[in-house]
Amino acid sequence: MKVLAFNGSPRKDWNTATLLERALEGAASQGMETELVHLYDLDYKGCRSCYSCKLKGGESFGRCAAKDDLTPFLAKVVEADAIIMGSPIYFGAITGEMKSFLERLGYPFWNPAYNSTLLERRIPTGFIYTMGAPESRMKEMGWDRYFSTIEMFMNLVFGGSESLVVTDTLQYDDYSKYVYGSLVNPETKAERRRTVFPEDCQKAFDMGARLASSASMA
Repeated sequence: MKVLAFNGSPRKDWNTATLLERALEGAASQGMETELVHLYDLDYKGCRSCYSCKLKGGESFGRCAAKDDLTPFLAKVVEADAIIMGSPIYFGAITGEMKSFLERLGYPFWNPAYNSTLLERRIPTGFIYTMGAPESRMKEMGWDRYFSTIEMFMNLVFGGSESLVVTDTLQYDDYSKYVYGSLVNPETKAERRRTVFPEDCQKAFDMGARLASSASMA
């Protein structure tokens, strides 16, 4: 049995990637084989609106017809027992790579005629979001509703989903080298990284374990 994780951050060793690694450790603790895919390493685009995935009797009905670096990983998703995605929030939304991935991942399985899924089995999914903004700012901007919308579609297509939102993350090792907002206190950020981020990592571990457990009982 296998759990796949997809990193929608260009960083391979920072907040999002670290949390995904902890989530996979949680899945491994339940006996799962795991794999972490860095989307920024792949050359692909989002949905091209060719509708091949919706063509009745077509060769690509129910799956994406585009052929590129993402194709083999979309095939792996169908065989996976659970999938976990992670993305930082850039300019109020998930990264472009993650958005393109979600288009290619979810739309081919969606049956718009019945607002249902073409998948023949349930695949538990999890989504980890990271952002430099504090939780209060996230709610003020309505990003929590944005996350709920993604979770709704994941539930519709894959039959199960949960989310972990990690706020107020450390963005730089040395803030003195960069321009940053007047509301940011680098010392507070560093302290939060030291004291709160480990708790977030434990939450990611627990998510991975839950998804693996759920998959094993499916």
